[in-house]
Amino acid sequence: MDEDNSIKKCNKKDVDGPVYIGREEDLKKQRTTARINDREIVVLYHDGNFYAMDCRCYHAGGPLHLGEIEDINGQACIICPWHKYKITLATGEGLYQAVNPREPSVTPKWQSKGVKQRTHHVTVESGNVYVTLSDTADSIDSDYYAEKTINTSLKK
Repeated sequence: MDEDNSIKKCNKKDVDGPVYIGREEDLKKQRTTARINDREIVVLYHDGNFYAMDCRCYHAGGPLHLGEIEDINGQACIICPWHKYKITLATGEGLYQAVNPREPSVTPKWQSKGVKQRTHHVTVESGNVYVTLSDTADSIDSDYYAEKTINTSLKK
């Protein structure tokens, strides 16, 4: 993916409402990264829905815009290309497989680590796609890698 063609920047500071990301027809063809309030996000389209989340994986800052999307346990997930962490597109939950030693079955089952990746609200209006940043005050693991100062230090 050519990142130079997919990066959008919002020049407004402290935007609370929806921010225009691009035309629906264009965003259906290619993932897009955007910076809103110094927060890098990825906007993607999968199975008829748009999703937006922090662009860097909660685990080690991997580039989620380069990850593959897979259906895991009935949920669309993005797979971090660095360490293969699985994150649901809809909620940002981290998923993993585990065996419960107290159960008779030794077959691994998908479990949730809870919400690890901050997701953002996407709206489509008149063919335009907008993202409103999450207003959840709770700290989420991906917040660490979403700040501009952190991303800058990763690139050095």
